[in-house]
Amino acid sequence: MSREKERKVYVVGHKNPDTDSICSAIAYAALKTKLTGRTHEPRRAGQPNEETQYVLEHFHVKTPSLLTDLREQIKDVELKEVEGLRSSISIRTAWEKMKESNIHTLPVTRDGKLEGVITIGDIAKTYMEVYDSMILSKARTQYRNIARAVEGEVLTGNEHSYLLKGKVVIAASSRILMSDFIDRDDLVIMGDRKDAQRCAVDRDVSCMVVCQNAPVSDEIIREASEKQIVIIRTPHDTFTAAQHINQSIPVKYFMTKGNLVTFKMKDYVDDVKEVMARKRFRDFPIVDNKGKFLGLISRRRLLNVKKKEVILVDHNEKSQAVDGVEEADVLEIIDHHRLSSIETMGPVFFRNQPVGCTATIVWQMYQEAGEEIDPVNAGLLCSAIISDTLMFRSPTCTPVDEKAAHTLAEIAGIEIESLAQEMFNAGSNLKGKSAEEICFLDFKQFTVNDTVFGVGQVNSMSAEELKELKKIVEPHLEKARNSHGLNMIFFMLTNIITESSELLCCGPEAREKILSAYDLPEETGEIMLKGVVSRKKQLVPTLVGALQQ
Repeated sequence: MSREKERKVYVVGHKNPDTDSICSAIAYAALKTKLTGRTHEPRRAGQPNEETQYVLEHFHVKTPSLLTDLREQIKDVELKEVEGLRSSISIRTAWEKMKESNIHTLPVTRDGKLEGVITIGDIAKTYMEVYDSMILSKARTQYRNIARAVEGEVLTGNEHSYLLKGKVVIAASSRILMSDFIDRDDLVIMGDRKDAQRCAVDRDVSCMVVCQNAPVSDEIIREASEKQIVIIRTPHDTFTAAQHINQSIPVKYFMTKGNLVTFKMKDYVDDVKEVMARKRFRDFPIVDNKGKFLGLISRRRLLNVKKKEVILVDHNEKSQAVDGVEEADVLEIIDHHRLSSIETMGPVFFRNQPVGCTATIVWQMYQEAGEEIDPVNAGLLCSAIISDTLMFRSPTCTPVDEKAAHTLAEIAGIEIESLAQEMFNAGSNLKGKSAEEICFLDFKQFTVNDTVFGVGQVNSMSAEELKELKKIVEPHLEKARNSHGLNMIFFMLTNIITESSELLCCGPEAREKILSAYDLPEETGEIMLKGVVSRKKQLVPTLVGALQQ
C-alpha cells in the first residue's frame, strides 16, 4: 500500500460540537471512504454534549477521537528507519554502517530502547583527541573487536573476553629495554622478532598483536594459551596496526548518552524545527513514551512534511475550527451556516445549502452518489436533523430537512417523536455539570468588525429545568467572558415546547445591543424572545446586524 493511501483524511466538525457536527462527520467519513477507497476518519474538536453522547450510545457508535490541532506532527513525516547498534560494538563497525547507509548518526539501543547516539563527529574525535595509551582498557574493549579493527585473526585465547587493564605499547626496542616498559596485562604490538614475542609471554601481557603475518612458534602459542594470553595476527605493518587499533573501542565510550535531544511522534513540526535550529546535530532520534527507538529525523526531512488533510463539516468560521486549520490542507467544506472566515490554500470543494442541518446535505450526497446508507448512519443523520431543527420546530427547518428525517427514520427503524423526547431529555440533564461546563456545552464564537462575541444555548422541554439552569449560568457569565477573551456573551435558555428563549447577556453594551436589535423597551427585565429558538437563523443574524450599525 502506498504511503499516500495510508494517510488519513480527517472529517471534523466545530469546537464545542453538537449532534449535527459529530453525526455528520461520522456518516460523511463513511461515505467518502466508500467512494475513494482511502481512509476518512471522523474526529471531534471538543467534548460531545449529553444529547450527542446519548445518540452515540443509542446507536452503539464509538465516540470519535479528539482532534485538537491540525498542525503537522512528527508522525506526518517519513522517518529514516535505522537499526539500533549495541553499545559493545566497535566504532569501526559503526563507521562501516554509516558509510553503508550514507548517514551521519546512529542510535545505540538495548532491547529496542535508546541508550545514546554516535555521530561521525564522535568517531573523528577518536583520531584527533585520543592520546591515552590506557584508553582500550578504560573502554573495556573486546578482543574480537581489536582483531576486526586490524583485520587480523585470533590464533589463541578467548576472543569474547575484554582488555580490562594495561596499556597499548609497541615493541620496537631490545629485549632488555622492553622489559622496562612492558607490564603485566599490557597489549603489545610487535613484528616477527622472536625475542619480543618471548618477552611479552614472560611478562604476562594480556594480548599480543603480531604484524605482517609474522610466524608465531607452536611453543609461544602453547605458553600463551596456558597463560590465557590472546594472540592476534594481522597482515598490516606496525604503524598501520597502531593507527587502526583505536577503531576497536566500543561505541559506548564515545557515544552521547546524557541530555539527548529526542522527539516524540505527537510533537509538532514547528516546535521541533525551533529546537533543531539551536542544536548542531544533523539527525535526531524519535522515541515512544517508553523510550523505544522508532527512527531518525533530519532537518531536510522536515521540509518535505505533508500537510494534514481535512474535511470540515457544519462550520466555516475560523474561530470555531480546530486549531492550526490555516496550516492544514482543507479538501472540502460541507455546511449550512453563513459564509465566514475560513481561508484555504487552494481551490476547495465547498457545499453550503440553506437547510436546517448539515446531515440533510450529507444524506443528499449519499443519494447523489447512488450509495446505500446503513441503518446506523441513517439513525445518526436522522438524530442530527431532529437536534438541529428542534424536531422541525425551528425556523431553520425546511421541507427538505423534514422529508430527509422521515426517510432516514424509516431506514434506521426508529420512531422520530420518542427518539426526540429521549434526546432532548438527555441534553437538558446537566446534573453534576459545573457552570463553566454548561456555558460551553453548545457554544459558538463570532467576530464582527473588532467585536468578538459568543453565543451559548441550552434546549429543554421543562420550564422548571431552565429556571434552575439560569441560577447556575447567570452568575458565571462575566467570569467566562473574561477567561475566554470575549467582548460579549449571550446565552439562550430555549424552551422547546413554548418555542421561545430567555436571553442572558454579559459584557459592555451587550444588553443595550439586544434591546435595540429586538426593539425592546429599556425597562425590560427578563429578555424573553418569543418564537426565537434558532441561534443560527434568528439570534446571530440579528446581533450581527446590530453590531454592524
